[in-house]
Amino acid sequence: MFLVIAEKPSVAMALAKVIGAGERKEGYVKGNGYLVSWCIGHLVTFCDASEYDERYRKWQYEDLPIIPKEWKRKVLDGTKKQFQILKKLMNSKEVEYIICATDAGREGELIFRLVYEQAQCRKPIKRLWISSMEETAIKEGFASLKDGSCYEDLYQSALCRAKADWLVGINASRLFSVLYNRNLKIGRVQTPTLAMIVDRNQRIKEFKKEKYFVTHLKFGEFDAVSEHLQKREDAEKKAEDCSERMCQVEKEEVQKKTVKPPKLYDLTSLQRDGNRYFGYTAQQTLDLVQSMYEKKLVTYPRTDSQYLTNEMGESTKQLIGHLLSQLPFAKEVMYEPDVTKVLNSKKVTDHHAIIPTAEAGSADLKNLNEKERNIFCLISTRVLAATADPYVYETHKCQLTCNHHTFFFTGKKTKQQGFREIERAMKQMLGVKEKEEEVEFDIWLGKSIGPCTSSVSENFTQPPRQYTEDTLLAAMERDGNGELTEETEKKGLGTPATRAAIIEKLIQSGFVRREKKNLVPTDAGNALITILPEEIRSPKMTAEWEMALTHIAQGKESADDFLQGICSMMDTLVSRYHAISDERGSFPRTMGKKVIGKCPVCGSDVCDTQKSYQCTGEHCHFVLWKNDHFLASQGKKMDLATAKKFMAKGKVRYKDLKSQRTGSVYEATIEMVTDKEGKVQFQLHFPKSR
Repeated sequence: MFLVIAEKPSVAMALAKVIGAGERKEGYVKGNGYLVSWCIGHLVTFCDASEYDERYRKWQYEDLPIIPKEWKRKVLDGTKKQFQILKKLMNSKEVEYIICATDAGREGELIFRLVYEQAQCRKPIKRLWISSMEETAIKEGFASLKDGSCYEDLYQSALCRAKADWLVGINASRLFSVLYNRNLKIGRVQTPTLAMIVDRNQRIKEFKKEKYFVTHLKFGEFDAVSEHLQKREDAEKKAEDCSERMCQVEKEEVQKKTVKPPKLYDLTSLQRDGNRYFGYTAQQTLDLVQSMYEKKLVTYPRTDSQYLTNEMGESTKQLIGHLLSQLPFAKEVMYEPDVTKVLNSKKVTDHHAIIPTAEAGSADLKNLNEKERNIFCLISTRVLAATADPYVYETHKCQLTCNHHTFFFTGKKTKQQGFREIERAMKQMLGVKEKEEEVEFDIWLGKSIGPCTSSVSENFTQPPRQYTEDTLLAAMERDGNGELTEETEKKGLGTPATRAAIIEKLIQSGFVRREKKNLVPTDAGNALITILPEEIRSPKMTAEWEMALTHIAQGKESADDFLQGICSMMDTLVSRYHAISDERGSFPRTMGKKVIGKCPVCGSDVCDTQKSYQCTGEHCHFVLWKNDHFLASQGKKMDLATAKKFMAKGKVRYKDLKSQRTGSVYEATIEMVTDKEGKVQFQLHFPKSR
């Protein structure tokens, strides 16, 4: 008998169906010589500091740094029942060996190994490593199980990551919380990511825009411009001199440019496009592609590879044939796919790029919701685009003269649409708005254009843009690389599997907020980064750590050396920061709280607390109580949406207020009235009778 352990029940059931285990038991299924059970995410975790020693319940400087000599683990309260089932099965006499079938990656390996060790199991381990939930892929995976020892380095890497997160999180959080008398949550990867957002926001704030003027010569779509001019009168003089005159091309610089087809999607590039095209958060895109993976429509999502193995050439050709017939816009596309562009076994480590499965070719995609269909369409289109011809065009940088004045114009001539034709058809079908491109214009040296109209425009130099999830994911992936090339190792922040969760945690912790697509630091986020030392908030250092973890997984670096380096840094940090003088109390009252808007009285942040929505202004008394008695007397609650309406408009109109005394339902407007100190009262206003 063999015991198969998956990461979650849905995956376990899919595996059980393929291998013929169909008899349902409590916490597992049985059949055909197999027992199939599951974890529920993480069943086992590291103990908190207070579980090592009672004195650690109190946060104090004298106890730091806290570095366990022996690491203690515990079963999470909500998963004890399933852990006991797994423990019994793992140590059962009828089980010959264990098949680890958790997600084929670093985190999946850690989930299984912690359960295995906590259960004190000593049975041999085999590893199921698959990139698709298709029946054929599962059968092939079970036919080619590897010994668990082959993944020992991967486990050590995962264990190091978890211990490093614990050491930095526990010690740095306690150290700076004690020093600043605030409850500060500091994460090994979260904090450097926050530092990037804060730094970008600060550069925008410090940017000093400068005004300049430009003279334009226009003829149809042709728009030539002068150099930047500091004075409006100079620009207007040029415009006057050139009005209704001809201009001539005096210089022309022609460059032929070739844009290679895009690579296949890894998780990060898919998340970026999901955000760019549809506004999906990184977490939403991950959830959508994970759902389709479990539906056997796409391959394993948590990958950092953008290539397929050399052996997948023939299956990729077949997949393209399916996609051309399945995608509505692709039926008109004429191209000869070159699958060699996406094949490179050397660039595939744990998993290949995300592509549709063979089963997706015959699947009814109408069963997918709109968001799933959008992501599936992106993945499918990328397979076609990545195997298409390059986009080839010419740029024409021209210098023109009009009545002794010089103007400049850049035009473009497309020579070959290539993969762009496929992308354009997809965007048109999905209603994705394309960015404006350089005008295509028939121009050459010596050509006369006109007569032209002239005009003057007022312009300003532009600051850097706030991060969106698209651009932040790109920055997280590249940090520490400088210029990223084909041969450069990615020294990024986090991994493709964790970046979405990192962003969400920053938002949930009240350090970052979403403003439409932009990610902007809160006062609390700005304050936290201000006081932290470089080694804690440095994206580059954290990226180096992430690369070290990758090298541990590859057997190139020592796990012990890595952890010793983390411990030494914590020791140095504690000894260096033993006191804070003037900076104590420099944090806003929003620290660690979710900001929901601005106070209508003083303009300070209003935070969501346990019992109220409260202004953080030092002398402001504005507060909206969640159990407000007046609203309760009218059959209503002060929920988040209602609080925001009162803050924005000062009143809320209801059609279904209900009197507690009489039980009658009526229409009225509840107005919020505040005094100078911010104290709130409510008044009822009834509609005028007609």
